[in-house]
Amino acid sequence: QVQLVESGGGLVQAGGSLRLSCAASGRAFSRYNMGWFRQAPGKEREFVAAISWSGSSTYYTDSDSVKGRFTISRDNAKNTVYLQMNSLTPEDTAVYVCAAGQAGFPSRSRGDYHSWGPGTQVTVSS
Repeated sequence: QVQLVESGGGLVQAGGSLRLSCAASGRAFSRYNMGWFRQAPGKEREFVAAISWSGSSTYYTDSDSVKGRFTISRDNAKNTVYLQMNSLTPEDTAVYVCAAGQAGFPSRSRGDYHSWGPGTQVTVSS
């Protein structure tokens, strides 16, 4: 398995942007599909976006809440996956967690990811 550590979270005003990073340990990073999930206070963890092992395919939640605002990408040479978040709203406030998996792509199911980071807090003020 791979170890994951997120960074880039913080406090931002509504309308602002953040880029989250997820750094992976080990040499097998390029074999894994990667996903971003988020968990708001009192809510279940929800899928946000995923990217295939090669980076050639991306997949986003059907929810209109993030469409057109979030972009997932990866750099296999740096063992890192990113989540660019633009036009942030207070509803985006959550702990953002990255995950690695080898199940079929795309997948929004938490059960298809076997390694998880501890998460990074994103807080958007109004």
